[in-house]
Amino acid sequence: MAARRRLGRSPSLTRILGRSSTQPRIPGRTVRRIAVYVVLIAVAALFIGPFLILLSSATKPAGQDVFGFPPDLIPRPPVTDWFREAWTTIPYARFLVNSLIYVGITVPIYLVVSALTAYPLARIAFRGRGLFFMLFLSIMFLPGELMLIPRFLVMSQLGLTDTFASVILPAILSSLGIFLLRQAFSQIPDEIIEAARVDGANEFAIFWRIAVPIVGPTLAVLAILGFVSVWNSFIWPLVTLTSQSKFPIALGIAYLSGVSGTDVRGLAAGTVISLVPVVMVFLLLQKRILNSMGGAVKG
Repeated sequence: MAARRRLGRSPSLTRILGRSSTQPRIPGRTVRRIAVYVVLIAVAALFIGPFLILLSSATKPAGQDVFGFPPDLIPRPPVTDWFREAWTTIPYARFLVNSLIYVGITVPIYLVVSALTAYPLARIAFRGRGLFFMLFLSIMFLPGELMLIPRFLVMSQLGLTDTFASVILPAILSSLGIFLLRQAFSQIPDEIIEAARVDGANEFAIFWRIAVPIVGPTLAVLAILGFVSVWNSFIWPLVTLTSQSKFPIALGIAYLSGVSGTDVRGLAAGTVISLVPVVMVFLLLQKRILNSMGGAVKG
């Protein structure tokens, strides 16, 4: 009896014992979670929708409408004829190889140049460092079309027009890459750099053995951005290249549209083929991208 009186006098125990085990929980958190999922699904559909329409158009038979609204995404029946037509109508394999050459040479050099430029701006004190950084930032706000004529004049004076070098050289320096890497290098704790200097490491050893591995996620993101940029490059190759044998894939697809005329299905099939390498690169480096969202440096 005394124990029951003590329990009855305790307000906290009374609240605990008085709570029904079958009482439903407040669904506020569940409602918010459902609302978040609905918004995410809607955003995903907004971004994936054009690709699904493109893939559907590339696999629809000739008798099925590709311009209907709302769009009919189910081919009846699905066909692969348009992929073979796109592959054989133009030298598609040559264009793919050209793009692989451009990407394989440009992206590694682009990463090395960006890292070598960003590290001094972040970790080495020298006169005019702030001015140099502001100049790089100002380039980010210039439209790319504004640089077409100066670049073409420079390539003409060097005798590099209509060459692979004319496409590669302007792409190896990016103000965006320098900016992102400079921010990543700046986040490295000073204690790590100072400990390496005390141990006798020179500046290049610190850069290569300590700083570069730490900013690996940022480098992975820049690799993907550089890959997509070079792979989808169209305007500058159109200006500087005249030989079809040097066309990248984006310029080749434009050439396909000129050859096939209004063949929307063949053009869609060629575009789908060109997207496969980009998707593969993203899938290979997606873990690096997710890691970079939490910051290049942790702790």
